Amino acid sequence: MQDRSEITQILLRVRSGPSDAYNQLFPIVYDHLRELAYMHIRGEYGVHTLSQTELVHEVYLKLIDQSDINWKDRAHFYAIASRCMRQILIDYARKKKAQKRGGTKEPITYLDSIMKIERQVDDLINLDEALQRLATLNKRLAEVVEYRYFGEMSIEDTSEVMGISTSTVIRDWAKARGWLYKELKRNI
Repeated sequence: MQDRSEITQILLRVRSGPSDAYNQLFPIVYDHLRELAYMHIRGEYGVHTLSQTELVHEVYLKLIDQSDINWKDRAHFYAIASRCMRQILIDYARKKKAQKRGGTKEPITYLDSIMKIERQVDDLINLDEALQRLATLNKRLAEVVEYRYFGEMSIEDTSEVMGISTSTVIRDWAKARGWLYKELKRNI
């Protein structure tokens, strides 16, 4: 619990301008960002040449580059971090897909490995495209998915960041997953 209030206090100092506040923030949030990166790289995207450390550093660099963000608290920080992680992973997947179509792809000898990697890249890109379509229909549902799926945020943290009740987050999470399931099944 001390980490939560400590992160919020540092973010409030960041908002008021001291540059050393970011240096104090990084060691505190680093482990949680690594856990998120590990879950995404290992659990969802299989064999990945982007390491969790590289992903965390990319996310953090993207976050400190956003001087115009008015940080509210720890949950807001992790919500923005989850959005950055999603953008980086989607960009990475698109780059891998472009390489597959004639870029500088190294030959892999195991056909099963090739098929698995290519399928996971396609799945990630399809998910991102479906989330973009969902956002045009219902932005809140898309945000719930982004925070819960990409940010691994709890129902309570998602509720706090979005300023809605936990029961609304639970309903929106269920609706969004159902819509995405139908949408992604339709595109198979």
